Amino acid sequence: MWSRPLAVLFAVFGMFWSVQLWAEDAPKTPDAPAELKVANRSIMVFRATLLGEAPAVRVKRAKAVITEALDEDDVPNVSLDPIMKSYMVLLGSRRAFIVSPDDFDPTEFDTVQQAADAAAEKLRQVVGETQEARSLQLILRSIAAAVLATGIYLGLLLGMSYLRRRLLKKLPELMHKHTQALKVGRIPLIDASFLYPLASRVLEFVRWVVVLLLTYEWLGFVLSRFPYTRPWGESLNSYLLEVGEYLLQGIIGAIPGLGVALAIFFIARGVVAFSQRMLRRMATPGTFNWLNHETLRPTQRLTSLAIWLFALAMAYPYLPGAGTDAFKGLSVLVGLMISLGASSVVGQAAAGLILTYTRTLRPGEFVRIGDHEGTVTELGMFTTSIRTGLGEVLTLPNSMITGTVTKNYSRVVQGPGYVVDTVVTIGYDTPWRQVEGMLLEAAKRTQGILESPPPQVFQTALSDFYPEYRLVAQAIPSQPRPRAVLLSMLHANIQDVFNEYGVQIMSPHYLGDPQQEKWVPRDKWYTAPAQEPKES
Repeated sequence: MWSRPLAVLFAVFGMFWSVQLWAEDAPKTPDAPAELKVANRSIMVFRATLLGEAPAVRVKRAKAVITEALDEDDVPNVSLDPIMKSYMVLLGSRRAFIVSPDDFDPTEFDTVQQAADAAAEKLRQVVGETQEARSLQLILRSIAAAVLATGIYLGLLLGMSYLRRRLLKKLPELMHKHTQALKVGRIPLIDASFLYPLASRVLEFVRWVVVLLLTYEWLGFVLSRFPYTRPWGESLNSYLLEVGEYLLQGIIGAIPGLGVALAIFFIARGVVAFSQRMLRRMATPGTFNWLNHETLRPTQRLTSLAIWLFALAMAYPYLPGAGTDAFKGLSVLVGLMISLGASSVVGQAAAGLILTYTRTLRPGEFVRIGDHEGTVTELGMFTTSIRTGLGEVLTLPNSMITGTVTKNYSRVVQGPGYVVDTVVTIGYDTPWRQVEGMLLEAAKRTQGILESPPPQVFQTALSDFYPEYRLVAQAIPSQPRPRAVLLSMLHANIQDVFNEYGVQIMSPHYLGDPQQEKWVPRDKWYTAPAQEPKES
C-alpha cells in the first residue's frame, strides 16, 4: 500500500534534482556593464561580477563610499593597492572600488594597471573639483572669467556685424571697380549685377560659420570654469579637436592619392596635345582619304574623349573617398542612368559618326531629307540643323537621316551653287518638243539660273493620262532664302510662257473616249517655241 506514494515521491525528487543539475550546467547570462559617474564625471565602467556583486551593485556601493569620503572636511588621498591580479582603489583608508582583469577594455588599455591608474587619476580630479566647489574665492574667480568671456563673445559678434555692414556697403563699389578692369576689348568678362548676390550670400555663409564657432568656443570655455559642468566643457573642446584632427588627417592622407591623380591628368593632357598635332599632320591632303579638314575636328574630339576617359579610369582609385560606400553608390547610380539612356544616345552618336566620316552631308550644302528641304547649317554628333527658305530652322535627329533617302543638290554641281528642279504634267495632245522648249525658255528668263551647264528637260514618266516633264538646272547662290525666291520666280515664268503659247497646264484624267483622237499631227511637232533640227 505504500509502494505507490513512494514511487511518486522518488519521481518528484528526481525531477527536482535534474532541474538543479541543468541550472548549474546552463550558461549564465553576463550582467550588463555599469558606469561609475561621480560629480558628473565618469570614473570607469564595471563589466564583471566581483565577490558576488553585479556591476550595478558595485557602482552603487562605490558611489556611497566616495560620497561619504568627500563629505568629510579632510581631503582624502587616492591610492592603489594591488591584490593578486586586481587593483584596489583607496580613498583615504576606505576601499572605493576594485579594478579586476575583466573590467578593463583591451581597446583602451593594455594592462589592468593602466586601467586602474586612469580610474585613480579621474577620482583624484573629482576630489580636487569637490574642494574647488567649496571655495568661494575660486567660484567668484570662475564667475568673473565667465562674465569676461561673455563680454568678449558679444563684442566679437557686434564687431562682426559692423564689419559685415561695412563690407556690404562697399561691396558694389569694389566689385564695379574690379570688374571694369577685367575686360576683353570693351566687353567686361563679369557682370557686377550678377556677382553681387553671390558675394553677399558667401559673406552671409561665412558669417554664420564664424558665429557658430565663436558660440561653440564660448560655451566650452564657460562650462569648463565650474567644477560640475567642467566635464561637459572638456568634452566640447575635445570633440572640436577630434573633428579638426580628423579633417587634417583626411587632408594629409588624401595628398598622395591626389598627387598621383594629378600626375595622371597632366600626362593625359600632354598625350591629348600630342595626338592633336599628329592628327593635324595626318590630315594633310594625300595622306589619308578618311581624314581631311572636315573630319579632323570630330576625330580630335573623339581621340581626346577616349584619352580623358582612360585617364579618369586610371585615376579613379586614387581619388579621395573612392573606396567609400557613398562613392560606390554614386558610381552605381551614374552607371544605371547611363545604361538606361545609352541606347538612344549611342544610336544618335553612331549615326552622327556615320554622317561625318561618310561625308553624306556638309555644312552649306542644299539637301532634301524626307519631306524637309534646306541648307545644312550645322552637322553635330546627335542632330543636324538645316535652314529652309521660309525662315525655318529644322533640327533633325541623325538616326532619322541615316534611315531615310537624302537628296543632295549641291554635291555634283560645277563650282558654287546647287541643282534646282521642278515637275509639270501636260496632256498627250501637246507636242513634247513644244513643252521642252517652253520649259527651257522659262528657265532662260529666270535670273539666277546658270547658262552653263545649260538647263535640261527629262521625260521621267509616261503615265496613263499624261507624260511627266522634269526641268533640271543649276543656280547660284545656295542660300535657302534666295533659292525659295528663285524657285518661285521659275514657277511664275513657266506659267507666263505656257500662257503666251496657249498651252494649258493641266493633268487630264480618263472619263470617257473623246469624239476626236488625242494625238499630235506631224505638221505641229515643231510648234513654237520648239526648234526643228537642221538637216545635215
